[in-house]
Amino acid sequence: MPEILKPGTDISEDAMISRAVKILTDGGIIAYPTETFYGLGVDATHEEAIGKIFAVKGRNFKNPVSLIIAKPEDINVLVTDVPETAKKLIDAFWPGALTIVFQASDTLSPLLTAGTGKIGLRVSSDPIALKIVQNIKKPLTATSANLSGAPECSTASEVAGQIGGKIDAILDGGKTPGGASSTLIDVTLNPPVVLREGSISRQSIKEHLHVI
Repeated sequence: MPEILKPGTDISEDAMISRAVKILTDGGIIAYPTETFYGLGVDATHEEAIGKIFAVKGRNFKNPVSLIIAKPEDINVLVTDVPETAKKLIDAFWPGALTIVFQASDTLSPLLTAGTGKIGLRVSSDPIALKIVQNIKKPLTATSANLSGAPECSTASEVAGQIGGKIDAILDGGKTPGGASSTLIDVTLNPPVVLREGSISRQSIKEHLHVI
């Protein structure tokens, strides 16, 4: 079973974050809370660790993996272009549950882009997720912490029940908001296309720019 790291019990939040960063740096895999559901995190620059995500989830390699970054400026080394439409969305919705799909830099693993040449990025509004990525100083994978096709998890116990035996640690931040996944919008197209309507509604986005 994985380590269950819960701040306020036998570990401080700072110690929990430090332990998570050590696991990630060593190529391990963690589950962590986000502003939607629990996410499955590895160091997105660690090729072997990225491969573990697919094994844990039973996920098809044809499916891309989105990333969480620490701040908007971090996108510059991960993408080839930041269109004006993306800047408007970033100003309006980051940090938060909007994953923006960009044209990916060729420095990113093809496992993340799944041959699409594109990568989804967001800045999380969850304090634990944000502290992890701020401390590891690298992008963090943000796919949901569940088996492919199974319900997404909003508690640490749900994560443990589905994939606990396959990961190194679960950061128990309590129950997440759940409800819907992050909204996914592709800004490589003009006008941008909402690929998945989630926590942030299409109508909310339309208040800032024209989308399909």
